[in-house]
Amino acid sequence: MTQQKKKQLPVWQESILLVATAMVMAVVVKTFFLQAFYIPSESMEPTMLVDDKLLVQKVSYWRGDVTRGDIVVFDDPGGWLSGEASRRASNPIQKALETVGLFPTGGHLIKRVIGVGGDEVVCCTDGKLTINGKQIDEPYVLDETATKDQAFDIRVPKNHLWVMGDNRGNSSDSRAHLGDPGGGFISQGSVVGKAWLRVWPINRFGFIHKPDTFSANLAP
Repeated sequence: MTQQKKKQLPVWQESILLVATAMVMAVVVKTFFLQAFYIPSESMEPTMLVDDKLLVQKVSYWRGDVTRGDIVVFDDPGGWLSGEASRRASNPIQKALETVGLFPTGGHLIKRVIGVGGDEVVCCTDGKLTINGKQIDEPYVLDETATKDQAFDIRVPKNHLWVMGDNRGNSSDSRAHLGDPGGGFISQGSVVGKAWLRVWPINRFGFIHKPDTFSANLAP
């Protein structure tokens, strides 16, 4: 008895199936693993420049393991974004690519995590931040003298974060929202992921590393 050959799909149907499969896989990757973003403002200079293109990885945050010093992308807590920073894909092709994570997404913010739940963050002692009574050096900041422009003494609530831009003189971060209902803190659940790889411009391509500042024991 001869085995009946399996009927093959027409080429056009196979092509549609392949494209649909690729789109589904891209959505899965965006949802659970990686997503593209761009830098919309000067608030993270000199670490991140305007229009830098980044890949944000989500794997390490599946269990909410956000740590001090991470550069995170997060959803707008409400009223933090300017019109420029909230711009999104402007045509159907860009919108389709944004859906699958291949076009940098707008509508988010990017800052550095300074304090996690339970931390006391104080500004300033000798012009420097202290975290749980330990003074820190911040060589990644554009102008460290600008840090002391706004004094504060806060305790980060559980499951929340205190975030600041590296360009302290030009960053609307947690400090700027101290008087808001949320007290300037962002929910840990609003974090999309951690800045992982700069993909553009090509001359600045590379992985994004956490400064040695945060390798010390800063726990309460």
